[in-house]
Amino acid sequence: MKRPSSTQELLDPARIERDAVVLKDGGLRKLLIVSGLNFELKSEDEQNVAIVGYQNLLNGLDFPLQILIHSRKVNINAYIEGLAGIQARETNHQLAALIGDYRSFISSLVAANPIMEKRFIVIVPRDPSFGSDAPAATQAIARIISGTKSRPDGALEIEPQAFTELELRADQIISSLSQMGLRAVPLLKDEILELFHNLMNPETIEQKLTS
Repeated sequence: MKRPSSTQELLDPARIERDAVVLKDGGLRKLLIVSGLNFELKSEDEQNVAIVGYQNLLNGLDFPLQILIHSRKVNINAYIEGLAGIQARETNHQLAALIGDYRSFISSLVAANPIMEKRFIVIVPRDPSFGSDAPAATQAIARIISGTKSRPDGALEIEPQAFTELELRADQIISSLSQMGLRAVPLLKDEILELFHNLMNPETIEQKLTS
């Protein structure tokens, strides 16, 4: 029976350079975190603007695009403990009782229905134009064309033009999303590392709500 692939194997990152993920085959990935949009609360005109913007985004693409929805449980223990402290300091008995009722309601609600935080990540690619099964001479020529070459340690070195092309693609996506009323921001190196850690350790990661 084939062993299921781990998240790390599926991601297959080699390193992070210039706030972009460098894959082992020389491919690049730019990660954009995108704000959410409560479509149902929008007016009909606003909904139509969002739909047209999404259509324009898809029609304007000449490269593939990935959308990742990352969910993690929100830990509100600190928030509930804070309410208990407020209740203990409240001198008005009626207000203290109301705070206690609210704290009990929140505790029971979360116990039955865990609160989940969702983050939307758009993954912008820039792939090399060669495959690992191609002849060595073909790979060498393709690396020159695609902006990659081998370093002395055997790893692929990415030419600046490849990062420039990736940035242009990311800017295109950011502009298209803004027309839909969505704000997209590129993830920096530390934020990418945090995301990878969360993806590879989902059982240990919780977002803490403190206020």
